Amino acid sequence: MANKKNNNKGPDDPQRPEEPIIRDKRRVDPETGDIREPADGVDASASAPAAGTADTAAADASLSDDDQALLDQAAADLVAEMRSDMLRAQAELVNFRTRVERDRAANREAVIAEVIRSLLPALDDLALAEAHGDLVDGAPMTIVAQKLRASFEKYGLKQVGVKGEPFDPAFHEAVVQLPNPDVKVNTIADVIAAGYVLGDRLVRPAKVAVFVPAD
Repeated sequence: MANKKNNNKGPDDPQRPEEPIIRDKRRVDPETGDIREPADGVDASASAPAAGTADTAAADASLSDDDQALLDQAAADLVAEMRSDMLRAQAELVNFRTRVERDRAANREAVIAEVIRSLLPALDDLALAEAHGDLVDGAPMTIVAQKLRASFEKYGLKQVGVKGEPFDPAFHEAVVQLPNPDVKVNTIADVIAAGYVLGDRLVRPAKVAVFVPAD
């Protein structure tokens, strides 16, 4: 039996013409199956995006003067707001530093005042010894007393309560009241124990006897 000759040609047959590959389905006529040629030889699918890009560029370029003015004003307002926020933040930082320094100074003064308060009994004993003539010039105890007082003064310690000055309850503590027809206001008659202040801080009120106006 003779073999039938296979007239089918494979895909690699050089005699078989290659069929065109259509990627854009819009170019195929649904009735005839023929390929449509775009007008003027221009691919419509390629020209469409270019037209859209041109429209967008035209829209961007068509910004009116009023719209541009609004944009400029908005930018200026934003810059002004940012500058205001920056200045406010700087002011808050300065205030914070000021509070920190003030609190630090107050805490330092409070610590010094507490230390001095604990040493006041020794200062009272030295004052009592001096009043009795026990502190002789050049004596070791006299030198110690001078150095101790100099150290207190270095930190700003000042004595309050002087005989003859008006009585001030903010700095003086009246231990006894003595009627006196010669005074018009309450006056310190004698200082029993000196008082001290450190800056604006009262370390200890002065204990005093007070002359009061007689009825």
